[in-house]
Amino acid sequence: MATLELDLTDPLRTFELRARLTVGAETFALVGPSGAGKSTILRHVAGLKKPAHGRIALGKDVWLDTERRVNRAPDRRSVGLVFQEYALFPHLTVAANVAFGGASPARVSELLERLHIGHLAGEKPTRLSGGERQRVAVARALGRDPQVLLLDEPLSALDAHTRTAVREELADILATLAIPTLMVTHDFLDASTLADRIGVIRDGQLHQIGRPEELTARPADAFVASLTGGNLLHGMAEGTRVTLDDGTVIEVAEPATGRVGIAVYPWEVSVSSTSPGAGNVLAGTVGSITPDRGRTRVRVGPLVAEVAHVDGLERGARAFASFAPRSARVIQ
Repeated sequence: MATLELDLTDPLRTFELRARLTVGAETFALVGPSGAGKSTILRHVAGLKKPAHGRIALGKDVWLDTERRVNRAPDRRSVGLVFQEYALFPHLTVAANVAFGGASPARVSELLERLHIGHLAGEKPTRLSGGERQRVAVARALGRDPQVLLLDEPLSALDAHTRTAVREELADILATLAIPTLMVTHDFLDASTLADRIGVIRDGQLHQIGRPEELTARPADAFVASLTGGNLLHGMAEGTRVTLDDGTVIEVAEPATGRVGIAVYPWEVSVSSTSPGAGNVLAGTVGSITPDRGRTRVRVGPLVAEVAHVDGLERGARAFASFAPRSARVIQ
């Protein structure tokens, strides 16, 4: 399978987009806030926008090379695109939507069965669930056997309840593909569930690329730590001791000197109504208690913990949040 390679420079309204990526037979997610340049990269790959400078190639097949004045038209790039709102034609049946890009009847039937929506072939999109509509959109994108699949915020149109189920369904679909797949999302949970690798982007710059577990194990900077769900603390380090801005002293595993950030992830934080005897402890008031996917998120002072049980804690009560020194990632 050919590898998608891109190297782009494009001055936008408030920043300059600079992106260099290599995507093999995998799902690669670009994650960042709105306006970071994520969808612009998709448009460049699809041929819907031309960068000021750059090169895009699928293996030896060059789609764009500004130095050589090569810019292949969108219809001559082997790309399947799943739009943010799916963009299904409401007056056409499921089968007709999938066939719209030119897929043969046999190919349509194959894709509908492969994505487990064969029984919906004669239905209109308005009668489908969110997950079913997404499967139709993916089937249509795959109808012409593209060599690259692009997904633009594939879950953003769904409500929170539907999103969880559809996320797992889409993960199953993407796992069966063996082509370069590039998706964009602002949600790290979506990216970490769906993608093999993730690139964190802000203001057109890639801050870090890695597998989901690599990004949380060692975030490159405070922005990556925050976007991936980490708690951020700040203080002055001297060796393995850090004096936080509120005066609390904590221990870290990695020696450092000077002003530092400390990233701790919610699943590494424990909460109790009494002070534990070991580890780093921050006392504070319980600010919120929120159920979240079978667990509970509890905010104590500046820290959010993700715990299985709240042990009688109530909002407004005094509590203690604690974490081990090895859980404190030092960011300089």
